[in-house]
Amino acid sequence: MNKIMELKSISAGYADSLVLEDINLSILDRDFLGIIGPNGGGKTTLLRIILGLLKPLRGTVSFYDKDLQGTRKAIGYLPQFRIIDKQFPIRVMDVVLSGHMNSVGLFRRYSREQKDQSSAILDRFGIFHLKDRPIGELSGGQMQRVFLSRALVSSPRILILDEPDTFVDSSFSQDLNEILVELNDRMAIVLVSHDIGTIISSVKNIACINGTLHYHGASEFSQELMETYNCPVRIVGHGDMPHTILKKHGE
Repeated sequence: MNKIMELKSISAGYADSLVLEDINLSILDRDFLGIIGPNGGGKTTLLRIILGLLKPLRGTVSFYDKDLQGTRKAIGYLPQFRIIDKQFPIRVMDVVLSGHMNSVGLFRRYSREQKDQSSAILDRFGIFHLKDRPIGELSGGQMQRVFLSRALVSSPRILILDEPDTFVDSSFSQDLNEILVELNDRMAIVLVSHDIGTIISSVKNIACINGTLHYHGASEFSQELMETYNCPVRIVGHGDMPHTILKKHGE
């Protein structure tokens, strides 16, 4: 697979606090990259670097895909949503349309094509009937479908999901993996989670973040990875050879 984005020798932090040091990471065409690590390990800081929301203290961010060069418009982003203002007066359709904001600007009208794209993706996720519903009236699973639609409506080259299993209903949690596998046929996916068990069946590669970064192929679940993750974890994967790796507590 071709490299479409690269972080090289990145160090980043806030004020006097260094969060990430000497990070090297490549995102490949149609990669499915799982990023794991403990709370406070730097996962959010890494995402902010990729999205261009935080300038690194050292190092470079390079793009090798023509749709990404010089811009991050071709990156779709599904952030964490733990608290939603239920009173915020915005409709489902308006949320999805806002995914075109980078291409239309703040005060321009959306085109008919963009409106049709938004309707089509709402229909794809089975929530077109909610298009005029205020966002605050939705269930957790419905809300995640809306924000995933927003992230995908501009046909990004890279889709980034930050803890997408937070506060969702069980039906969407089951559907999400199938949706991501289908999307991965045409875009790179970066999925951030504190729980390796939620991503192990789909990812192709894993980056473990805890101040520094350790990169692993999907089949490389070694003692080194477990110690870097710095947490006793149980890994369950589905496939031709289902298996469980368990590290004892207290070791």
